[in-house]
Parts: sequence; C-alpha cells; structure tokens
Amino acid sequence: MKNKSRAFFFTLTFVAVLFGGNVFSQNHPAGSYALKLPKGDNNPRNSEGDFVTLKDGSILFVYSHYTGTSSDDHGNAFLAGRYSRYGGKTWSAEDKMIVAQEGNMNVMSVSLLRLKNGKIALFYLKKNSHTDCIPYMRTSSDEGKTWSEPTRCITDRNNYFVLNNNRVIQLKNGRLLMPVALHNTREGGAFENQGIIYCYFSDDSGKTWTSSAEIPNNTKIITQEPGVIALKDGRVMMFIRSNSGVQQLSFSKDQGKSWSPIEPSKIASPLSPASIARIPSTGDLLLVWNNNDGKDPKTKERRTPLTTAISKDEGKTWQNLKNIEDNPSGSFCYTAIHFTKNEVLLGYFDWATTQVTIKRLDLNWLAGK
Repeated sequence: MKNKSRAFFFTLTFVAVLFGGNVFSQNHPAGSYALKLPKGDNNPRNSEGDFVTLKDGSILFVYSHYTGTSSDDHGNAFLAGRYSRYGGKTWSAEDKMIVAQEGNMNVMSVSLLRLKNGKIALFYLKKNSHTDCIPYMRTSSDEGKTWSEPTRCITDRNNYFVLNNNRVIQLKNGRLLMPVALHNTREGGAFENQGIIYCYFSDDSGKTWTSSAEIPNNTKIITQEPGVIALKDGRVMMFIRSNSGVQQLSFSKDQGKSWSPIEPSKIASPLSPASIARIPSTGDLLLVWNNNDGKDPKTKERRTPLTTAISKDEGKTWQNLKNIEDNPSGSFCYTAIHFTKNEVLLGYFDWATTQVTIKRLDLNWLAGK
C-alpha cells in the first residue's frame, strides 16, 4: 500500500511538472489545495477571480494580479489567467495576460459565464478613481484565446459601482442578471459605506443593460455586495452582505425587474459577502460564507472560518456545515464556485496573506454522504 501511495504521488508530481503546474499531494478532510498564488516581488496581492470550463475540457481561472507596492482595493492590477487540464487538480505555472490594466487604478472582480450563444463572457470592474468604478464586459468566440473590445455595462448612471466576482448569472430564458451596489450618489462625492442595491439585466447577451428598481431598504442596515441565485419556483433570490449580523435577502418574481424589501436570513455572518450556487448533480444549493455570529471575542467581526453548507429546500434551511478554512487569523472571502463531475472548485481570497487559493472538495463529502 505504501508503494502504491508513493507511486501515485510521483505520478501526480510528474504530471504537474510536465504541465508546469502546482500539486498538493496531501489528503485532508476539508479538501485538497490545488493552487496557491502568494504575493511576491512587484506583486503585493493576488485577488479574487472566477472559473469557466472550456470546450476541450480544460478550466480557465482568471484573477486580479496586483503590481507595484499597494495591496489596497485601489492598487494597480491586471487580469491574469491560469489553466488546468486535469479537472482543477493541477494548474499552469505561469500567468497569461487576459486584460491589461485599463483603469487608472485597476481592473478586478471577475465573473466568467458561458452564454447561450456559445461565447464566453468576461465581466470585470474598471476602476479609475474613488468616484469612478464601472462594470465592463468582453466576449470570446475562440475559448478565451482572444477577447472583444470592452463594452460598458452600466450607462444610465455614473459613480462607484461594486460588482463582486462570480456574480453574473444567466436564467433559463437567457436573461443575464448583474447585481451591483452603488456607493456614491453625488457627482464627485466621497465613497459611501451604504450601498444602494440594483440588479441590471440584459436580454441581448449583454449588448445592452436595464436597471431594476432599487432594492427597498426601509431600515438603517448597511447593505453591500449583492449576489443572486435562480430558485426552482421561478423567483430569484438576492443575498446581500450587511452589518446586521446575518445575510439579508430580497426576492424577485419578475426575473430581476423588481424586488421585495430586504429581510434577514438565518445565515449568521459578519460584514462579509456570501456565495451561493446550485449543484448540477443534485439540484441542491451550496453556500460558502463566513459562519461567524460574533460570539467568540477572538474572531468577532473577522472573516473566519470559511464554511460550506447545503440546502435541500431552496435556501430556507442549511445543513452539513463544513469548515474549509478555520485559521482564526485568516480573512477568507470572495469565493468563486465551479463544479466538475464529482468535485467543486472554490477560489477565494485571504486578506491576511493577500493570496488567492483554489481548493478541491468532494461533493459527496460536502453533502455528508
């Protein structure tokens, strides 16, 4: 048995070297690390990204590669790509430039989406200043080899919008939904902590976008960084980062045009974003978030642990909680969720180390089987 294990490790190592990637051989109850991108010289931060499976079966991961000396959200950055030919087990060792730094500050917060017309859509923020941050979109017809010129998604308003990574979704009828938070409403005004939440939608594969009504917030709760998930009954559920101690929710019955007033969920959370996706093989929902109710003074308000949970009732209740990262000094956030046949890839950022990590998790283990 020992010889077989050793042979398996050397085989994996050979494959990784052959492809120029990284391999982590250890088995761990909370999954296997497939790729870690730590900071380095002239690279103070590697930040959140997203995945897409290409037609040849390989996977592309695009993330923000920071340059210079600042790891701040407004530091310099371009979009870089890494590839996996082995279902996310190993990854290419060198970056491929996907989008150079277009904004005066950076480009960041990637969403990748396979459109119904077969093209790949790439969404990202183009950040010019503390009062000018707008989502842009490019498409690729050749599986990411080349990309179209950028198209501005929000044209009816200016100022500072936040679109998180792994946030744009496509409904069954092809409608695209893009949930955003507007953080300053006065021309040239300072960044405002309270985000005004909207959901832009497009019925022409992203050529044009229309704003929903503002998501009603009749409280003093701070709302930020929304995400959306389509439910089986035809509604769309929005989950929203907040300072209320839980994720806030809003629902749309008309595919994103109008939304119900925010309401508290049962998802205990610090002021940190959550991510939700539907597991293709079971139809259940997978939640990834910081399961931290603030009761432990050592980790109060920190983005740790990073936890997964499963819902079999469309988000009403959550079960099979698993801690993926539990370092009390960590700050894990901005998770991208991507499914392979029997596993899920999680790509997430750690503010404590300013590195991005990809982790592989067995879906049966997550479901408690």
